[in-house]
Amino acid sequence: MSTATSAIGRLRVVGPPVGAAALTLVLLTGWTAVGGAGRPRPVEAGPGWLLLPTAGAAPATAAFFTIRNPGDVPDELTSASWEFGGRITIKRHLHQGAAGRWEPVAALPIPGRGELAMAPEDADLMIADPPPLRAGQWVDFTLGFRHSPDLHLKAQVLPPGTRPRPTEPPAT
Repeated sequence: MSTATSAIGRLRVVGPPVGAAALTLVLLTGWTAVGGAGRPRPVEAGPGWLLLPTAGAAPATAAFFTIRNPGDVPDELTSASWEFGGRITIKRHLHQGAAGRWEPVAALPIPGRGELAMAPEDADLMIADPPPLRAGQWVDFTLGFRHSPDLHLKAQVLPPGTRPRPTEPPAT
């Protein structure tokens, strides 16, 4: 058998695995370059809403946002602040049969390729002793996350019993 024939025979044996490895390397490099590996994609959210405190009720209110996670890596909402300062508590409603109770939590999970949809029946951002607010007012919030950068969002003040309509805050 000649040397050329022997080289062609070896190439037929090692060529497909080497070609597959090279293709895999190119695909993985592209996946990493577009953010598909090594780091989570940041969470996203639009405007939220805030309950208008009612006269004679406890001096507190709650804010609600829907946060979407477009990536595969789970994230968590870990903090919140607003333009008026003061303490904001992350809360979750714990269901216990027909009853339930609210409990502060350190974080709210946002699953990969999922969302956290805060609602009065589930989770919210509790704000104690808010300043006077008026229906229709837009308020600035900053939400902090375990993996994603902070989100700077607005929430519209709505009277109790009102659910938000998809609107955008005025340009600032």
